[in-house]
Amino acid sequence: MKLLGLVCLAMAAFAANSVLNRAALTGGGVDPVAFGVLRLASGAAVLAPLALLRGGVPLLGRGRLTGALALSIYVFGFSLAYLGLDAGLGALILFGCVQITMFGGALVQRESVPPLRWIGAGIAFAGLLWLLWPGGAEAAPRVAPLSGAMMAAAGIAWGIYSLSGRGAGDPLAGTAANFVWAALAALGAAALLLLWPSLLPGTQILRIDAQGALLAIMSGAVTSGLGYALWYAVLPRLAASSAGAAQLSVPILAMAGGAAFLGEPVTAEFAIAALIVLGGVGLSLLRR
Repeated sequence: MKLLGLVCLAMAAFAANSVLNRAALTGGGVDPVAFGVLRLASGAAVLAPLALLRGGVPLLGRGRLTGALALSIYVFGFSLAYLGLDAGLGALILFGCVQITMFGGALVQRESVPPLRWIGAGIAFAGLLWLLWPGGAEAAPRVAPLSGAMMAAAGIAWGIYSLSGRGAGDPLAGTAANFVWAALAALGAAALLLLWPSLLPGTQILRIDAQGALLAIMSGAVTSGLGYALWYAVLPRLAASSAGAAQLSVPILAMAGGAAFLGEPVTAEFAIAALIVLGGVGLSLLRR
């Protein structure tokens, strides 16, 4: 029962990232770039000491460049996408693209893929395709195209991040190192833009108020930093299929959080797409 409670807490933290990001952007006092920079910096500030207590932060470990780059694309794609997506919808696109990317990675690495996993991945991909496709020749897209593309890019990047870190001996230490490098790069880029705003003329970025800063720090330090630490602590005690199935709850929790705290509507189209995508992913996780 204690393990179940810890798993539920970790999944709630992952879903809260979507709600916090969306809440910060709808408030109007923060832009997505500033949110992403502060999220990475606060996440690194929490994860690095935790990793140091456990033995160190491998800043020059194998695959560090890939991990830091994929993490940066995920964080900023995630933030930019929520300019035009509800919390639950964004989490569904992210989650579906992560799973499909990892399925593709298994094919590239010539892993044995059972027929049931092919069927499940195909159903999940069809659900995402239907959700992102315009409703008709003259109908508006079900999802804002740019926002959907940004979240899909974030999902692909997180899938690549997960694939690159599968062989890491200590996932928490590797994640801490990736957060440190990504945060340093983001802070360096932000400093350049503050010193020479002419690098991006006509744009308003790095704008943040107290409420936006608090939400970004909560997302980075608590729901990302501590959430990842908790997840990596319970992950060795879970079967692979159980770990994958647990993550099916994240889009649903994000949808519930968006409805409860942000007043976001739950449409019939989203509910149908969620059933198709999550059902397909769940099918692919079955042993037989």
